Amino acid sequence: MDWVTSAEARATQLRAATRVRRIAIAQEVALITSGIVLYFLVRGLIESRVPLAFRNADQVIEFERWAGIFVEPRLQSAAAEHNWLVDTMNYVYIYGHWPVVVTTLGWLLLRHRGEYRRFRNAILISGAIGLVIFALFPVAPPRFLPEFGFIDTVTERTSAYRWLQPAAFVNQFAAIPSLHFGWNLVMGIAWAGLAGSVAGRLFGLLMPPLMLAAIVLTANHYLLDGLIGGAIALAALWAGTLLAQRRRRGPVTGVEPR
Repeated sequence: MDWVTSAEARATQLRAATRVRRIAIAQEVALITSGIVLYFLVRGLIESRVPLAFRNADQVIEFERWAGIFVEPRLQSAAAEHNWLVDTMNYVYIYGHWPVVVTTLGWLLLRHRGEYRRFRNAILISGAIGLVIFALFPVAPPRFLPEFGFIDTVTERTSAYRWLQPAAFVNQFAAIPSLHFGWNLVMGIAWAGLAGSVAGRLFGLLMPPLMLAAIVLTANHYLLDGLIGGAIALAALWAGTLLAQRRRRGPVTGVEPR
């Protein structure tokens, strides 16, 4: 009965594929869990170094003044004259990061599996670099420095973000680098390069600059934070691509060339 044998073979293949998929999901969960554990370890280190975080913030501001890019208070002041702009930037900051990152990674995993690993690698590598910087160089965000003219527009206008991410679960002194922008930049590259529709590609092109504007105009990050976060994310994407390509090729075997 050939058809019975064929059906059994298909069932065996399906079970094997399901097993592989479950193992892959378990690996992803393990990686994410490891990242969360590391985050809380770093957060514990930083909580006792709050004065250092404020001193480092002063150094960041001094550097921006020296470089001629300390423009955040002026930009915030100009934006504050337009309620719709403030509300839009708050909305982008609150809802335009984690939902975008999670949705994009899911889309890559389901629709562009061959590309998923390099973007996942970029997130993990840049996140690891960020954790090291958070631990060694904690920085108070602009919203904690009203004396410089900064306004915490997110807390002032809505409780949504602080409710979604309570202070007990968030590193309050991780201004540098801005992975809010860096990760959105990586996800934007994925959409711009892989989306099959004009709308998807346009989303990829517009999302990163919108997030850069949002992190500055909500006083959650300095402009320098965004520049450093973007540079780290791009370097991590390059490294993640190399790792993914090496894994795809596998070990090199064969006869040595004469």
